[in-house]
Amino acid sequence: MIILMGIAGAGKSMQGKILADELGHPWISTGEVLRVLITGRRRQDMVEGKLLSDDEVIRVVEKVLELIDTEQEFVMDGFPRTEVQVDWMLNQIALGRLHKPVVFNLEIAEEVIRKRLKDRNRPDDTEESIAKRFAEYERATRPIIAYMRKKGIPVIDINADQTPRAVHDQIVNLLKEQR
Repeated sequence: MIILMGIAGAGKSMQGKILADELGHPWISTGEVLRVLITGRRRQDMVEGKLLSDDEVIRVVEKVLELIDTEQEFVMDGFPRTEVQVDWMLNQIALGRLHKPVVFNLEIAEEVIRKRLKDRNRPDDTEESIAKRFAEYERATRPIIAYMRKKGIPVIDINADQTPRAVHDQIVNLLKEQR
C-alpha cells in the first residue's frame, strides 16, 4: 500500500493517478469517493471544508477495499487523516487484511496551495473552505504524520512545490528504495 498525504492541493490526486497508471495499481482517492457517495447535509459540510467523522470515512474506505485485491499493491490518497483512522489501518495490517504502507507526505508552501486550489475551480474550493482546510490540516492532520512515524510506519517527506514530473520522479525513485 502506497499512501499519499498532504493538504488539499498538494498534488495527492495527480500523483496518485500518475503513479497508479505507471505501476498498474488501483488508485483510491478518498476525497473523490466521498464526493461521490456522501449526500445531503454531510455533503454540504464537506463543501464548507469540514472533515467527516472517522466512522463515516472508515465505512467508505471499507467498502472500497472490498472492491479491490488488497493483496496487491494499491495507491491511496487522503486516508488516514486522524489517529483513529491510523489505528484502524494498523489493526487491518495486524489482521492481515492490509500490508504495511509506505507514506509519501507532500509538503507544499501555503501560497502555492492557494493558487492551485483556486485554479482547479471546484465548488468546494472557496476562500473560506481553503482557510478552514489549512486550520484543520495543521490542527488534526499534520500531527498524524508524527503519529504514523511513532507507530513505525515509514513516512517520506516530498517537496511538492516542484513540478509534477519532478515530484513523481522523486516518489518513484524513493519507492524503489523502500521496496
